[in-house]
Amino acid sequence: MDGRELRNALGRFATGVCVISTIDKQGKAVGMTANSFSSVSLDPPLVLWSLQNNSEIYDTFATARRFAINVLASEQVELSNDYARKGDHQLSPGHYCLGRHGSPVIRNALVTFECQLESTHQGGDHLIIIGRVLGMLSRPTGKPLLFHAGAYCELR
Repeated sequence: MDGRELRNALGRFATGVCVISTIDKQGKAVGMTANSFSSVSLDPPLVLWSLQNNSEIYDTFATARRFAINVLASEQVELSNDYARKGDHQLSPGHYCLGRHGSPVIRNALVTFECQLESTHQGGDHLIIIGRVLGMLSRPTGKPLLFHAGAYCELR
């Protein structure tokens, strides 16, 4: 199967955009943009996201005991782009605050799930990270930032 063709076909599925955030071993708040977020279970409250095995920040997120999944709002495209770039993943101080459970929480995200690592599983070229939701923050209004066919899009 052609990898590019498969990637394009998978891209036809619209997804939300998240910034996954944690504190690295040096005590710095770091983040990366992802669209591989999904719910797993309500009881217990479990969610998952997938981390590419060759990610430059793999070691930080593969070993993080706590992390936050921040679902971005439609007006947060620039923030999404900032943390999708290779290189510096350190969160800008104005972009976050520390959440109740110690993870960096992106300001004005639609929803943030603060998680504790539940388990990891190898899945081809990705590590599947399952987190137990310890707490949530939710904005009462706003629309999600969506990604479809290689571009951002909005709900109508």
